[in-house]
Amino acid sequence: MIKRFRRLPWWGKGIVGVVGAGLTVLCGFVGLSVYSQTQSNSVPHIRRWFNDRDARAELITYEACEDAPFILPTPGFIGLLWNDPAGPYTIFRRHSGIDIFGDGEPGTIPVRAVYAGYLTRQSNWVSAVIIRHDDPLQEGRIIWTYYTHMASGNGESYIPDRFPPGTENVFVKQGDIIGYQGQYNGPNIRPIGLHLHFSIVLSERDGSFKNETDASNTLDPSPYFGLTVNIDDRPERPIRCES
Repeated sequence: MIKRFRRLPWWGKGIVGVVGAGLTVLCGFVGLSVYSQTQSNSVPHIRRWFNDRDARAELITYEACEDAPFILPTPGFIGLLWNDPAGPYTIFRRHSGIDIFGDGEPGTIPVRAVYAGYLTRQSNWVSAVIIRHDDPLQEGRIIWTYYTHMASGNGESYIPDRFPPGTENVFVKQGDIIGYQGQYNGPNIRPIGLHLHFSIVLSERDGSFKNETDASNTLDPSPYFGLTVNIDDRPERPIRCES
């Protein structure tokens, strides 16, 4: 006997369609996540940093290269690199700078200006400052260096009183302390480890800074530090100056 299957009612077709679309989207996200990890070698090193405290000393980068125009803003493990799709990023949204993870207590590891320039801290910035520079590698170009996560997880700022919210165009020398590493992640409930996020941001035609969260508005920091911090080069950790 041939069994006849009843057709789904109209509402049943709708449910099947929604479920199918959801599965398609989910599979797409999983596929992108897996693919993005093949484009980065950062995850195993980051896991080692957080899971093996005894290994931290050998992973830390303390200085930029001797002949580089920038100094390193803070000592630590350079975990996420520029243009990196690891972590919360994907092939469509890359990391706009570098994350330097510190080995210490929040609010104790200094963050320094990488180059002389003029510092701004907007009135609503709890943990971030940005510094305007004449680009040492391209005459006539203005660039900005951006520093953030410099506050406790609950929003206690680690930026010195010298730079209160609303600060504009205050001159700082290379090496001046402009804050301390923290764990502030704004309204995002996802916890983050102690670190500094640093990026080099291009300017608009009027000299103001572009949106730092868009990696296309930022520059590869490698030639400014003399260190390989571009994920496309797949550098091993720790990152060191090449002899």
